[in-house]
Amino acid sequence: MAARARSRRSEQRTDGRPDARTERWREHRSQVREEFVTAAFRALGKIGPDVSMDDIAKEAGASKPKLYRYFKDKVELFDAIVDRVQDMLWERVLWSINLMSDSTGDLVRRGATEYAKVVTEYPNVFRFMVHSHFTQQMDESGRTLQSARQSARRAANLFSDAFDGDTIDDTYAELTVYSVFGAVASATDWWLGANPIQGDAMPIEKFIDYLAATVSSIAESAARLIGFTVDPTLPLHLAFSNTNTTGEDQPGQGGTSDDA
Repeated sequence: MAARARSRRSEQRTDGRPDARTERWREHRSQVREEFVTAAFRALGKIGPDVSMDDIAKEAGASKPKLYRYFKDKVELFDAIVDRVQDMLWERVLWSINLMSDSTGDLVRRGATEYAKVVTEYPNVFRFMVHSHFTQQMDESGRTLQSARQSARRAANLFSDAFDGDTIDDTYAELTVYSVFGAVASATDWWLGANPIQGDAMPIEKFIDYLAATVSSIAESAARLIGFTVDPTLPLHLAFSNTNTTGEDQPGQGGTSDDA
């Protein structure tokens, strides 16, 4: 009888309309997962990068079996923590910049500043992330790299969208941003140090200077490889000049020209 009732309900859902109970479960599952991620942030702040699933469950006021109902293992929870950090960084950076009017140099500087601020707010979260990237099992490292690749594509698309035409090769843009992430992760690991008790290796202002210089150098070197120069004093859509064209350099083909 119960089987026939389930069958009828299944047939009733073939009209394409969403199942309200399924939607409520998805919303509940998403909410609980977010609560566990928030608890993981707190546990990392208190205990450090060696936090366990037991520690996170206790911080959330839940049992370990419940935690495993929403995250199949520590790697999946780690991935959700990385996603939270990425979303946080994107929100702060995009809120603080204007892609169409801020100079390219200012964009890099503000991005480095917001990143360094988040690192200082959640140092153990970043220790947890970069140590997993460099030292943990291959599965965890692979998930970290995959998250970085997704964010690299996101940044590459953002930069490409700042141009009116197909000025920048998406493949090079993705590779450049991906390389930037690797350099920044290494610098962060050094800046935070292996010992969470010790002070910062350098003041935050100098760390921001270093990040901005590193990011700019990688971007400018990559641009030269594909025949562009970058003027950091101009907005992003005007900063790239094509050195492969005949005659005078054309400022990033998304800019204006005398014939316009």
